[in-house]
Amino acid sequence: MIARLKGILDEVGLDWIVIDVAGVGYQVFCPARVITALPAVGEPLSLHIETHVREDHIHLFGFASARERECFRMLTTVQGVGAKVGLGILGTLSVDDLTTAIVAEDKALLTRADGVGPRLAARLMTELKDKILSLNGEFAPSVAASAANAGAGGPTDGAGDTVSADAVSALVNLGYGRAEAFSAVNRAAQAQGDASDLDLLIPAALKELSQ
Repeated sequence: MIARLKGILDEVGLDWIVIDVAGVGYQVFCPARVITALPAVGEPLSLHIETHVREDHIHLFGFASARERECFRMLTTVQGVGAKVGLGILGTLSVDDLTTAIVAEDKALLTRADGVGPRLAARLMTELKDKILSLNGEFAPSVAASAANAGAGGPTDGAGDTVSADAVSALVNLGYGRAEAFSAVNRAAQAQGDASDLDLLIPAALKELSQ
């Protein structure tokens, strides 16, 4: 099982590259975001690799970080998300953007990714909502819980959760995207160390959005 490759960038295709490792060229399929961030041909690089072994082929998929690779693995556990769609999602959205979109249940942001329609976006939100935060750990717990509950129409679990949900809803009503609002409220709550005062949280979130 190949988990990482270090070598020289030898060739670049539309969705693949060739890495020369001690004279052996490995073809690696990558998200568009990885392709656009590559060094020049002939320069050294290192990628985290996910290896898929099938009866008729062995495919290598390359990622800039172990976290991105883990996200790809998580995505491909969802029905309807094969390797191609998983690469398409990570080619459009960073891991942070994807995490925010799923927790905030921002279907519009998810459907920006190639191969993701409304039905698959709903499935991603349902199946990964409780898993995706394991990739991040940067969200204020009350904001994460309230945003998810508000998006699903479910109950909140406390004053902080309720205030965070209200703050996200207020920003959405002002015309901000749900994921954008969620992220701003999260940053504001972390900066304040408190998500229980709506009168303070909304202005702080708006300040985050203006930066």
